[in-house]
Amino acid sequence: MRLKCLWRVDVGNRHSATRANLSTAEVSAATGWSPQQVRDLEAHGVLPPAQRAPNGYRRFSPEHLRDLHTYRDLASAVGPVQARRTMRQIRAMPTADAVAHVCDLHARLNQEREQALAARHALTAISTEATTDSSPADGDTMTITELAGALGVRASTLRFWEREGLVHPERVPTSAGTARRYPAPAIREARITTALRAAGYRIPEVRHAITAVRELQEVSRSLAALDERLALIAQRSLALLRAGAALAEIVRTTGENP
Repeated sequence: MRLKCLWRVDVGNRHSATRANLSTAEVSAATGWSPQQVRDLEAHGVLPPAQRAPNGYRRFSPEHLRDLHTYRDLASAVGPVQARRTMRQIRAMPTADAVAHVCDLHARLNQEREQALAARHALTAISTEATTDSSPADGDTMTITELAGALGVRASTLRFWEREGLVHPERVPTSAGTARRYPAPAIREARITTALRAAGYRIPEVRHAITAVRELQEVSRSLAALDERLALIAQRSLALLRAGAALAEIVRTTGENP
């Protein structure tokens, strides 16, 4: 579920948002969370326990408002489950561990971005490989020995790639039975597989890329999807940056008052 960003406080609620002893209804009006959501987030440890008035009603502070806004951004960045876990854990951890935990969230997002960029670069290379004038001519064929030598791999590797569906050689009759012959499309597939495997791509990832080559329209769709993913990662990273100052304050005050 997409979380709506409700940072602005209504004019009529600005005064109440800056004072202590806020009611659940006032917190709800100031943050956009429903009263039940406010109670649930307190129960989940996203918020520290609220004070109780003599009549038993919760009384919240401006720090609770801060934490609710922080949780919204954090949930946008890393998902609600991880956000709840983080808000709980950084209050219970030693300062150094809490800081490392928050830094790890940034590192994970950056890793997602690097993986998406690597996949995009691979698909771009694949698209170029599939259409470039340097690709094998349609009439060219190679034996398994010739292709293995050209690529610097073993013949057994080519046979393994064939079993995995990465390369589709032809079978031609010979006096001894049949032999593999690699036409231009199979040579191209083998070249792409060699390059991607050398770059550290796993077999399932290579299989997806080869499928994209065989259906060139899929390349453009994959590139568009990756561009959307990169844009979303940028939005999530920005949300995490917005949450950062408040997370640092939570860690600092927790460290001062363990």
